[in-house]
Amino acid sequence: MSDTAKPSVLFVCVHNAGRSQMAAAFLAHLAGDGVLVNSAGSLPADQVNPAAVAAMAEVGIDITAAAPRVLTAEAVQASDYVITMGCGDACPVFPGRTYLDWALDDPAGKGVDAVRPVRDEIRRRVDTLLAEIGSR
Repeated sequence: MSDTAKPSVLFVCVHNAGRSQMAAAFLAHLAGDGVLVNSAGSLPADQVNPAAVAAMAEVGIDITAAAPRVLTAEAVQASDYVITMGCGDACPVFPGRTYLDWALDDPAGKGVDAVRPVRDEIRRRVDTLLAEIGSR
């Protein structure tokens, strides 16, 4: 675990504009302040995907204030769990972290109808992750 008593999770996708933002929002919503949650991208976009914002609003989670951030080695090193979503080898690897790769469709450039199934799969995986974190 990280230096704090709380486990920490970093969600990473290329643009930090869709998948990782939705995953971070779901985990923060479900875990409250029991888990430290961050997200980042290897090549961050200028803004969060509007279709992702709309899809999350449909389930009562507001990510309008979210902003893409660049992935840093420090963010990875400070995390207990690093969940990658299509960023490949761009994510640095440090011993003692749990790395998971979630193969999910990239919602970039797609409308909300295409984002909904990705959102729902992320929710399912976040539920599983939260159960795993709680069992440790």
